[in-house]
Amino acid sequence: MRNKRKLLIEQLDQKLSLFQKTETVVIPDKGWINTIRTTLNMTMAQLGNKLNITRQGVKSIEESEAKGSISINSLKTVGEALDLKFVYGFVPEDGTIDNLIQIKAEKLARKIVLRTNQNMKLENQGIEEDKIKASIEELANEIKREMRKSLWD
Repeated sequence: MRNKRKLLIEQLDQKLSLFQKTETVVIPDKGWINTIRTTLNMTMAQLGNKLNITRQGVKSIEESEAKGSISINSLKTVGEALDLKFVYGFVPEDGTIDNLIQIKAEKLARKIVLRTNQNMKLENQGIEEDKIKASIEELANEIKREMRKSLWD
């Protein structure tokens, strides 16, 4: 099971790696639909004809995209009307899904170890800093290996 989970993480990281460069793309203020339409020198009425909607409908779509409230299906439909392929995905903020899991595991491990150490200090049984670091690392590796659901709390 653990090898299967690791393989799934590696496969997902491989798929998401294709989106890494998109992280630097700046979304136009008026949205992609408006930017592409105006760059192509296409009127709202012309795009509306392709979508079988009114000029006002196109305006509404462009405004909803700019506000971030447009549906994925609407974006796909507009893309098809413009002879463009709509693509979406997620880009892990820390590079890979594996890094995300590692960071979460370390954070959880640190919380557990430091809480335990605090209780031990109250009983004059606290451990040294280097042992705390080693304990955090060991527990983080265990949490990551087991993919505990508590990782996402």
